[in-house]
Amino acid sequence: MSHASLTSGGRFRQALQQGGVAIPGVFNALVARLAERAGFKAVYQSGAALSASLAALPDVGLVTQIEFAEQARYLTQAVSIPVISDADTGFGEPLSVERTVCLFESAGLAGLHLEDQELPKRCGHLSGKKVETSAAMVAKIRAAVAARHDPQFVIIARTDARGVLGFNEARDRALAYLDAGADMIFPEALETPAEFERFAREIKAPLLANMTEFGKSPLLTAKQLHEMGFAAVLFPVTMLRVAMHAVESALGRLAAEGTQQGFLDTMQTRAELYDVLGYTGFEERDRAYFDSGGV
Repeated sequence: MSHASLTSGGRFRQALQQGGVAIPGVFNALVARLAERAGFKAVYQSGAALSASLAALPDVGLVTQIEFAEQARYLTQAVSIPVISDADTGFGEPLSVERTVCLFESAGLAGLHLEDQELPKRCGHLSGKKVETSAAMVAKIRAAVAARHDPQFVIIARTDARGVLGFNEARDRALAYLDAGADMIFPEALETPAEFERFAREIKAPLLANMTEFGKSPLLTAKQLHEMGFAAVLFPVTMLRVAMHAVESALGRLAAEGTQQGFLDTMQTRAELYDVLGYTGFEERDRAYFDSGGV
């Protein structure tokens, strides 16, 4: 099958076969387009970044499945590369997971990940998490697999058990989730390079690592993780953190100086922004519609 005829999920699976796929989190469509221009093969809608940027809320499960799906559609329409998304706990029990998969797939996403936390959920690298039973998560995965229309849509099972019940429980849950039909496993908050290596040795399936800053996991490179056996690695909130730091600094200077003249060199120019937006193409098409002889 040619690349052009593959669905978004199929193109994501194809990228995973190369291994070591670096997947930046993108918090809006413009950032997604910049990531595509930079050469990334896929991008990610992070629940933490979405909660913060959309509603100034923490990542505790307050943003709804509808909001996730709506924002995902902006991303998928802005780029040609696959977009995968956080789906928290599936937004409810297995029947809710069915609807989540339908909404996310119809938004053009290539896949999603479900996590085995109980509500209220927490960022995977914070204390205070609680995990649901393995059986409850297995039921959600079965529902997700049954609900997808495109068999290439990727169902990723995330387990948060390492930080709550230990490494062995995380490994055992990964095996159970694969048996339930998950396509990929996401072990959250592994704590040492040796744990990443061991997990890859013991779980023979496509694996997704999370390299979030200021968390429990060491910051390994995509190359290192590929050599360990991970198919892909998320950088979920990196771009949001960089952007927010820059905005905070600029706001401070603007408040103090009353002008932006001193930091023009830190900005994307008007021409650069218009280039990313394809502004010239919009102008040309608009003129062509008026010059079409009244058709």
